[in-house]
Amino acid sequence: MRRNRFRQAGLAALLVVGTWAAAGTVTASASGTPTADEAPASAGLLSALQQDLGLTRAQAEERLAAEERATALEPEVRRTAGAAYGGSWFDASSGRLTVAVTSDASATTVRTLRATGAAVRTAPHSARELDTTKQRIDALSAPEGVSSWHVDPEAGSVVVNVVADQRSDNDVQRFVARAREAGPVTVAEVAAAPETFAAGTVGGDPYYTGNVRCSIGFSVHGGFVTAGHCGPRGQAVRGWDNTHIGTFQGSSFPGDDMAWVSVGSGWWTVPVVLGWGTVSDQLVRGSAEAPVGASVCRSGSTTRWHCGRVLAKNETVNYSQGAVHQMTKTSVCAEPGDSGGSFISGDQAQGVTSGGWGNCSGGGETWHQPVNEILNRYGLTLHTA
Repeated sequence: MRRNRFRQAGLAALLVVGTWAAAGTVTASASGTPTADEAPASAGLLSALQQDLGLTRAQAEERLAAEERATALEPEVRRTAGAAYGGSWFDASSGRLTVAVTSDASATTVRTLRATGAAVRTAPHSARELDTTKQRIDALSAPEGVSSWHVDPEAGSVVVNVVADQRSDNDVQRFVARAREAGPVTVAEVAAAPETFAAGTVGGDPYYTGNVRCSIGFSVHGGFVTAGHCGPRGQAVRGWDNTHIGTFQGSSFPGDDMAWVSVGSGWWTVPVVLGWGTVSDQLVRGSAEAPVGASVCRSGSTTRWHCGRVLAKNETVNYSQGAVHQMTKTSVCAEPGDSGGSFISGDQAQGVTSGGWGNCSGGGETWHQPVNEILNRYGLTLHTA
């Protein structure tokens, strides 16, 4: 999208820094509940969910509404469960949030949780125990054949993902053995090792840092957030028209994959992300974190708009450049040039594209750096409607 196209559409005040961040939203009232006059979602977003998740229109509408309820409920069940909390996730088949609690949870706690509408399961380990196990594994040095690891509340263990054709590698086997010593561990196989999604200079709607093309994530007051591997602090940024946008004010990679860019020179920020013609350009209303199992959509300057599900949170990703912590894994595809782009669930910003494996022809998985962590790290305020 070019800024003159926004003027022609009567949206001259809408674009942020250029044209490459994209996502769709569910229109909601200030309370987070759609009003009688508001559509459950744009036609484009519903079509994307139908195509990528194999849903009917009615199923897509029902799922978005159920996910909104689950997202709002998750902090409440975590507080209620207390030390017995074993994790929670959205169950698409039932349309409910499921919360796991350890066997020592009191009968009163279980009754209170069920009264919220959440399904309750018994967990073999608390979330605190699983987090401790993951932290011990984070301290290990992982070989290239180990893709990532994360706490899986549904499995009740830390899942270590290894590249299928390297599972018998001696270094991989040693890492898995040491990981099992850290606590409850399950080993799973993935098709390929993760890679970041930056790209060499090509045409399209990008932003450029040197000869690298990436995508904008979300507007913040004073600039935008994106992926850290797209450029170091002090790196100048150019827009689609090769004019100067601004400068990386903060950047971290590996360890994290986060950055923010200040804007100037006639560029401005507003709470809008682009739909690339698949969905309407829409407003961002917040950054409430969607639960595992919820649908999520991603947009970037290469593959535009695709949707999938949240597969895991707080996953450590073992890139060739080094490990990156506290990532969210999704079933959404991505390709080089999509790095830094928007992940959004409903009208809530989720994170910026980091990397993954596969592509949008054959499928794959993609990780994002949670947006709230970026905002907290740099003291930024998300630009919302």
